[in-house]
Amino acid sequence: MTIDAADLKRMFDTIAVAIEADRDRLCQLDGVIGDADHGIAMALGFNAVRDALAPLDLATIEPTALLNLAAKSFLNAVGASSGPLYATAFMRAAAAVKGKAKLADADVVALFHAMAQGIRDRGKAEPGEKTMVDAWQPAAEAAAVVHAAGKTLSQSLEAALAAAESGAEATKDMIAAKGRSSRLGERSLGHMDPGAASAVTVIRAVRDGLA
Repeated sequence: MTIDAADLKRMFDTIAVAIEADRDRLCQLDGVIGDADHGIAMALGFNAVRDALAPLDLATIEPTALLNLAAKSFLNAVGASSGPLYATAFMRAAAAVKGKAKLADADVVALFHAMAQGIRDRGKAEPGEKTMVDAWQPAAEAAAVVHAAGKTLSQSLEAALAAAESGAEATKDMIAAKGRSSRLGERSLGHMDPGAASAVTVIRAVRDGLA
């Protein structure tokens, strides 16, 4: 099975719908340890991506160009913290599949890994600091392990989602070390990181959109 620009567009459409549906929950999570706008920012970003990709001629555009456009439109829509993080993720993904019109399973797993690494690099965050990295990093690692074991792309993405869910759940037991919520210190304990929660929603939509 190969993935092309049309599949990636469908994936972004799926993410936009999923984030929109999850917007209020994400804002509530963010209200506890942030400024209650994470869901709004994520919805703005992915709706902007969906709108930007809508007029494309998918028969003639390569995945790299589509991903770079996604990066640009997300960043233009969301100046706040999640904007540069996801823009970097999509730019790294674009670079990972440069020159390819169709993506094999290995390319999609590499794209996924590039996104996670981009978020980690741009946010200068390590696992364990109660950020979206706590969902993205284990997800990327799980996808790579399952792919290396010779499984299908959907099995790799399924493993990624399970790892992201566990990672997000684990942020409840962490004290925030980054961003606005780090000011709360121990009061951030017991609450899931909103960025990790939205990462799970995104990763689930990636699985659904590419399935």
